[in-house]
Amino acid sequence: MDFMIRDGASVTPLIEISLADQQLRIASAGVCHVFPVSTAKNGPGEQQGSEQTPRGWHRIRAAIGAGAPLNAVFRGRRVTGEIYSPQLAQQQPDRDWILTRILWLQGQETGRNRLGNVDSMRRFIYIHGTPDSEPMGVPASHGCIRMHNADLLLLFALAPPGTPVWIQEHSFARIPCRNL
Repeated sequence: MDFMIRDGASVTPLIEISLADQQLRIASAGVCHVFPVSTAKNGPGEQQGSEQTPRGWHRIRAAIGAGAPLNAVFRGRRVTGEIYSPQLAQQQPDRDWILTRILWLQGQETGRNRLGNVDSMRRFIYIHGTPDSEPMGVPASHGCIRMHNADLLLLFALAPPGTPVWIQEHSFARIPCRNL
């Protein structure tokens, strides 16, 4: 992992997610990467059972799946041994596919997205891979942030556990991407 250096101190990258734009961006080593995502079909919200994407400050609590093959299927944060394919999807048409890697988010704001009935980690809110046939840029998830698998592999390499994540409703249109 390359860390950005400023004034002799190492700085971790920052992940920002815009629900309005359905985009995720990360500034790392002076480069701003922007990826399309799919957040919750039910919109923003923090309540347990809401199937909404939580807002505010989070951090990556765990990075799961290093070394797993592209399109590896996860259940309960464990690789099942299956590799996603259209045939597997036909056999299980209602399955919410979690593929390739998982970045498990932990809320950082007590009462907003941490502890009680609003705890992002207990809600199992992830940034995770989804079938590449799934549309990005359209809210369609059950609360997680879905990404295409190749994009997720790059993000996984850029964002170690501890990386801060800011999830906002607003557009990136007037907010420059920059290293902190």
